[in-house]
Amino acid sequence: MNLNLSDPLVLGAIGLALIVLTLIVLILTMSARLRDMAHGQAHLTGTLASLRDAQRSSETQTNAALTDSATRTAQALGDLQRRLVTIDAAQTKIEALSSDVLGLQDILSNKQTRGAFGEIQLHDIVAKALPPDAFTWQATLSNGRRADCLIHMPDPPGPLVIDAKFPLEPYEALVDAPGDPRAVTAFRAAIRTHIRAIAEKYILPGETADGACLFLPSEAIYAELHANHADTIRDAFAARVWIVSPTTTMATLNTLRAILKDHRMREQAGEIRKALAALHRDVELIVERAGKLETHFDQARRDVEGLTTAAERAGKRAQKLDNFDFGPEEPERPKLAPIIRRGYSGSRKT
Repeated sequence: MNLNLSDPLVLGAIGLALIVLTLIVLILTMSARLRDMAHGQAHLTGTLASLRDAQRSSETQTNAALTDSATRTAQALGDLQRRLVTIDAAQTKIEALSSDVLGLQDILSNKQTRGAFGEIQLHDIVAKALPPDAFTWQATLSNGRRADCLIHMPDPPGPLVIDAKFPLEPYEALVDAPGDPRAVTAFRAAIRTHIRAIAEKYILPGETADGACLFLPSEAIYAELHANHADTIRDAFAARVWIVSPTTTMATLNTLRAILKDHRMREQAGEIRKALAALHRDVELIVERAGKLETHFDQARRDVEGLTTAAERAGKRAQKLDNFDFGPEEPERPKLAPIIRRGYSGSRKT
């Protein structure tokens, strides 16, 4: 078929056909794009839903994490507050202890207050270990000397004196300069001075025990003395002065308490024997009086038997009178008195 391209109708038909074809292609293309857009929109919608779910889950986890973190933070703050309160209390105690230490330093820096400190410590130890009537505080001896503590021990050994001494300055000098011959000499000289003073003042023949105790209120001084100054300890033994610390004083007093207890038990045993002897005399008196009472009962029994015999005889006579029997009465046979009679005869002891 031959087309005449110069014919306007043919050209118009061809142009119309091209337009229609173009429109079809455009429509098909737009349909494909619309399907792609719908698919993409659906995918986008699913993605947005997933994102929303993930966001909700993330928000839930974040809230839980924040809540847990807040709880732990609150607990940590509470623990921190309690620790701060404990630290404040400890700080208060440290301040009080510091003031006490300063007060103790003030006490120990003065000889008179230091001596009073040693005496008070000795008094507390003795009061805890012995009964109140077993010791006398600040007892005055026949030579006019006043002992810190006098233990009332039986003879032997006799009353025992305990005197408190506190050579703090020589000990501190020895600690500050260990091995210094001058410090060592001064420390030993101070201890020996106390030993001689106690031996001369508080060991009185016939009045006190043949020994006395030197009380050191510091375990450190006692340990230093026994560890490095054996010759001073020997001098104390030779003077019959026994050096004791708070710990050894308690052990010594426990031994003395056992001795006092044994002595008092022996004294009480003598009193018990006296009481038993008096009780034996009372029992003998009771037995004697019981024998006399038995004799009275035996006499009363015989009297009752006599009354019974007289009553029987009166009854027989009444029966004869009732029967008008006035004949001579038969002589009554006398009853034999009991030959054996129980009794007790003892001497009354006064």
